[in-house]
Amino acid sequence: MNQKKYRVTLTAEERQELEGLISKGKAAARTITRARVLLKADASDGGPAWTDERIKEALDVGLVTVYRVRQSFVEGGLQATLRPRKANREYDRKLDGEQEAHLIALACGKPPPGRARWTLRLLAGRFADLGHVEHVCPEAVRQVLKKTN
Repeated sequence: MNQKKYRVTLTAEERQELEGLISKGKAAARTITRARVLLKADASDGGPAWTDERIKEALDVGLVTVYRVRQSFVEGGLQATLRPRKANREYDRKLDGEQEAHLIALACGKPPPGRARWTLRLLAGRFADLGHVEHVCPEAVRQVLKKTN
């Protein structure tokens, strides 16, 4: 890994914060490990400035972990490195509220002739046949019905 590209230089306040975090031992293991990597990689005056390979061996982490901690610190700062970022995923809903209501009503009704109960496939097929949607997969039906208890 190219450790010269991401050179960690901690201020005295940052170093003190990291040492306090490690000494308390109350933070998440991931956070403590990242703090240790930063302290060992510190290339400022008085810092050990260890190589990535030496940090890897001493802290029992992967080289990629060391590289990414360096990169995160240089690009985002101390807090961005120590705190996990929020997931920014959004999932599109397959059915809107009205369609969900129709699906639940269908599931609560009588099953088709010759069947003792509805299956997810039967519900998905019948729901599409009624014209509520063009196509809906059984998994989407399961998720809607799971929310209703």
